[in-house]
Amino acid sequence: MELRQLTALVTVAEVGSVTRAAQLLHVVQPAVTRQIRSLEEELGVALFERTHRGMVPTAAAEVLIGHARRALHELDRARAELRPDPAQAAGIVSVGLLESTNDLLAQPLSAQVARRLPGVELRLLTGYSGHLQGWLDDGTVDLSLLYNLSDTPSMAVTHLLHEQLWAVGPPGAGLDPGSPVGWAEVLAHPLVLPVAGHGLRVLIDRARSAVPREPVVAVQTNSLSLQKQLVVAGHGWTVLPAAGVAADIAAERLGGAPLDPPVERTVVLGLQRAGRVPDAVRAVADLLVEVTAGLVDAGTWPTARA
Repeated sequence: MELRQLTALVTVAEVGSVTRAAQLLHVVQPAVTRQIRSLEEELGVALFERTHRGMVPTAAAEVLIGHARRALHELDRARAELRPDPAQAAGIVSVGLLESTNDLLAQPLSAQVARRLPGVELRLLTGYSGHLQGWLDDGTVDLSLLYNLSDTPSMAVTHLLHEQLWAVGPPGAGLDPGSPVGWAEVLAHPLVLPVAGHGLRVLIDRARSAVPREPVVAVQTNSLSLQKQLVVAGHGWTVLPAAGVAADIAAERLGGAPLDPPVERTVVLGLQRAGRVPDAVRAVADLLVEVTAGLVDAGTWPTARA
């Protein structure tokens, strides 16, 4: 296998078109076709199916694409780290952010990295904790925010903060941030919840189990933004971390209140143990801890305590 073949494979998979991939790679279309065909001949498997939706990767291609992305990412990092000044942290650093923390963390972290680590190219990926842990395990991200996790043989964990979950309803629901609401009141409404098995759903199900009333689940989704949209549209109430709804409550797009008794999650920073941790990754990890602590100290992260 050659790097240009792997690059062609990943690019075609991402854009779904040989023509578009050739444009992005600044080569002629037949060259991309030859690179894909030579890979197929070497491996003895078909890598793409031509459909009305474009070039669709086969199951075999999906396996190869995952490995190819990681290999290309490591080579990009190596090129970036080989700078004339070894004292300056440099390279590509991919950070996983919990979707509920995007509004609070993405901008200040990006600003601090740009100001203090000019040699670092920051890549932010967002998702739920389960997805992020998988990305950390397979090397898609170098470090990630997660929650309710401890050290494992493959991952070192730094505890950052505890934050409360809030009951969230439409603006006219009568929820007041200064008046906690009990589970009996929450369960009196249809609920828009994370999908079963999601870490936040596990917390919710565990906390509400003390109330002898089964919830009426109107919708389940794996998207925080969809949860909020469906609540605004009147499909029910939901339960979310305070950080994920503070701006919406302040703008009166949503109503919210702490739960009684309180339900907390612990936000942690996960970092891989295996192999050498590049200086740039350690530097960004330190900045993420610093930025998070600053938000807690300033009271900008609602309900959070260190």
